[in-house]
Amino acid sequence: MMSTRVTTESLDQEGRGIARVEGKTVFVEGALPGEQVAIETLKTKAAFDIARVVGIDRASAARVTPRCPHFGVCGGCSLQHADPALQLAAKQRTLEDALERIGHVTPEHMLPPIDGPAWNYRYRARLSVRHVPKKGGVLVGFHERKSSYVADMRECHVLPKRISDLLPALRTLIASLTIRDRVPQIELAVGERLPAISDTDAPVLVHALVFRVLDPPSTTDEAKLVAFADLHGVELWLQSGGPNTVTPFHPRYATLAYTLPEFDIAIPFAPTDFTQVNAAVNRVLVRRAVALLAPADRERVADFFCGLGNFSLPIARRGARVIGVEGNAALVQRANDNAARNRLADRVQFIAANLFTATRETIAALGPLDRALIDPPREGAIELAKALPQRDDEAVLKRIVYVSCNPGTLARDAAVLVNDRGYRLKAAGIVNMFPHTAHVESIAVFEP
Repeated sequence: MMSTRVTTESLDQEGRGIARVEGKTVFVEGALPGEQVAIETLKTKAAFDIARVVGIDRASAARVTPRCPHFGVCGGCSLQHADPALQLAAKQRTLEDALERIGHVTPEHMLPPIDGPAWNYRYRARLSVRHVPKKGGVLVGFHERKSSYVADMRECHVLPKRISDLLPALRTLIASLTIRDRVPQIELAVGERLPAISDTDAPVLVHALVFRVLDPPSTTDEAKLVAFADLHGVELWLQSGGPNTVTPFHPRYATLAYTLPEFDIAIPFAPTDFTQVNAAVNRVLVRRAVALLAPADRERVADFFCGLGNFSLPIARRGARVIGVEGNAALVQRANDNAARNRLADRVQFIAANLFTATRETIAALGPLDRALIDPPREGAIELAKALPQRDDEAVLKRIVYVSCNPGTLARDAAVLVNDRGYRLKAAGIVNMFPHTAHVESIAVFEP
């Protein structure tokens, strides 16, 4: 197949280079901005083509050698060939473009990026497992890029080193089990040993592995799992069905928590609970969010989509009265338990409510609010945005901090807050929660 030579202009939201060929947009996998590359077309659409790099005539100064030997095949990372500065710049451009193109809003100023460790940062991961005799047996890893196949991974530099080093041993373990064809997934969660905050010594990290089992392990299998956990210093959990079936296997009374030392907070969690992937960046994000929200003593603050209390509890520690709202009733109960454990039950109340159907009446029923933090899933919070008090309302919020994992829905909701509810977009910035990927998290501040 003949190749075409192009010069790339920028990166798209999937980390692909953008070029133009006779006026048509071409998304080029493996290309960086400003590079002259030879490409091979993979897919042709009416409005655009998708291609990949087959040769580099002029490389970007920001191009680096990927650390991982599986880069390009494994779908876990898409930007290891770009240096950290370019990755941050590309993500900031993605955020700015989304706000302008989708929301038609512009921040009054951009916040400095929140960044952290680039390697061994993933404290959460979901690894697929497949028994593939043609590839030598059991595979454990992320999916291949744009494929349902499991990548043949021997190491992974974004996982904690202990887990990366364990990948070959995990393959051998699964292959030895009688249920090797009935273990489709292993989920990783790294936390700290409880009690964490009161310890005078450095926190002890706990590496928990959750084996999804479609059939119960045999007695022989159980002995192998216990021996593996003891040999490698990991905790094993089993999951036979939905998330509520996750139970400690070895040790039988395993516990996990993560801490926010700046706020003297420890939050217990189950290994399948939603917690942030990058613990170091989460600590900086919480610090930044609380500082931007600037809650005053005894002000009433709402934390919408509060989960286990990641933001609620630090806000309360600063003296505010917090009402956390979450759709999952089980999480609400555990968030209340977390408030009690952290001696904040007198300042925080968690309630269950469906924020995707929020109305002005349901928000008013929460009582007077001074400030709000919003941390929705990828779907965003458009109904909530429509329901918040307007600028000329007596109940107008003094400040809103919006933490987003999707620039598109943030931009859409920002348009509602600015154009419908009358707030100003004071500031916005990126949060580099997932280095070496094109995933963009961000934080924005709104004021009347």
